[in-house]
Amino acid sequence: MLYKVHVEFNRDSFIINEDQISIGIKSKPVKGKANKEIIKKLAQHFGVSTSQVIIRSGQKSREKIVEVLKK
Repeated sequence: MLYKVHVEFNRDSFIINEDQISIGIKSKPVKGKANKEIIKKLAQHFGVSTSQVIIRSGQKSREKIVEVLKK
């Protein structure tokens, strides 16, 4: 399933509204650390492994399209 993800920095939040997710992270966007934290939070929420969460677009943006693969 595809989700639109909006990222906010220096926060710790997770809000879902249909296919849109607003996620707050503590990591800085340096060397992929922020993307790793986003993937980890999404995997925990959906109960899947981190390998089943893929950022399809927006690697370097606050607005991302993320796919969560479910078995």
